[in-house]
Amino acid sequence: MKLTTRIFGEIEIEDDKIINFPQGIVGFPGMTKFALMHDGERDSSLIRWLQSLDEPAFALPVIDPLKVKPDYNPVVEDEVLKPLMPLNDDMLVLVTVTVPSDLTKMTVNLKGPIIINSDNCKAVQIILDDDEYMVKYPIYEYLQKQKNAATEEK
Repeated sequence: MKLTTRIFGEIEIEDDKIINFPQGIVGFPGMTKFALMHDGERDSSLIRWLQSLDEPAFALPVIDPLKVKPDYNPVVEDEVLKPLMPLNDDMLVLVTVTVPSDLTKMTVNLKGPIIINSDNCKAVQIILDDDEYMVKYPIYEYLQKQKNAATEEK
């Protein structure tokens, strides 16, 4: 599949790399096909993009929640994972990133994780019924500490 995107320009996605969200994502139920992309120019190994294949102008920045909250371990009911069946050990969990013009206000949504079954490329976004996790969890300072630690190691 070929498409022209706002962020990545013209791209080609192999059929076996298309991630299917049978119920869409929160706020965008009509978008069901995505690809997980890396931005080579801004090469941040932390932030990736869920690029919509249904609406090429739409891409959602995402991150592994363990990179910003190492103790992230929500309880997820088996029922909400049914669209991903059969489940396996190779499940990818991502959370959406909000990047405002003031980068110090950057947050992630820990309450609405995206879970992807890497074997069959099926995915769901769930809403956690858990007050422990925030919709706007600040990450700027944490990312700066990681960046500084990586610089010191070199």
